[in-house]
Amino acid sequence: MGIEIKTVGVIGAGQMGSGIAHVCSVAGFNVRLNDLSEDRINAGLATINGNMARQVSKGAIAETDRQAALERIKAARSYDDLGACDIVIEAATENEEVKRKIFTNLCPSLRPDAMVATNTSSISITRLAAATDRPEKFIGIHFMNPVPVMQLVELIRGIATDDATYESSKEFIHKLGKTSTAAEDFPAFIVNRILLPMINEAIYTLYEGVGSVEAIDTAMRLGANHPMGPLQLADFIGLDTCLSIMQVLHEGLADSKYRPCPLLVKYVEAGWLGRKTKRGFYDYRGEKPVPTR
Repeated sequence: MGIEIKTVGVIGAGQMGSGIAHVCSVAGFNVRLNDLSEDRINAGLATINGNMARQVSKGAIAETDRQAALERIKAARSYDDLGACDIVIEAATENEEVKRKIFTNLCPSLRPDAMVATNTSSISITRLAAATDRPEKFIGIHFMNPVPVMQLVELIRGIATDDATYESSKEFIHKLGKTSTAAEDFPAFIVNRILLPMINEAIYTLYEGVGSVEAIDTAMRLGANHPMGPLQLADFIGLDTCLSIMQVLHEGLADSKYRPCPLLVKYVEAGWLGRKTKRGFYDYRGEKPVPTR
């Protein structure tokens, strides 16, 4: 039998971590939100509050539900504050070294029966699990962005993940009102294995002068019925994250078709990471986004 999840720890109060904390609290779970500083935690809580307010305005949840959900989220200023959690979900930056360090430092603060999960979108679950003292209780739980809106969650077992951990995670996702799909522990799993090479190819199309930013995005919106153009989507995801995933695919599968586009590398080196830095394939500093190429 797997553990019954009542209290969820979330490490990382950024876009993904705050989204995970948001949906967990609305679903009735107690949440402990951790980040490197109290300022970051407070910024995450402010984001959650704003996003829940929008849900209230749209009639998705009641104001009383919003207040109750906010009361279920508490700041965790250290890993020791996560000690009562039944599961801790890491949602830090997409960097294997950073994630492994988190798990190594986290595990001594947890109960022996507590589960540990990573929200990685591309890194090996088996390798990350090896940085813990409980690889059998470790699993990949990959939420899609934005978490409160997107329905799918990928569940990825490492080589040591036991059945109880998988079943508990599956039930947890069901209680969040989301749909889980099982993916094998291969680089980038299912969604990003398919999605990121498409985005990378769109960047190559721009790099080679086949079309402009606006032409490429318009073509895919109207020609393939995509809700968002691939370059617009890359800016939304974060160009640094796109590059990290392409590097994982290229290194992990050793196939030249996954080589990151040099233009993507250049944008990341310039610090033009998309919406979060106000510049990427579009410039977001004005009233309306303007293509940068």
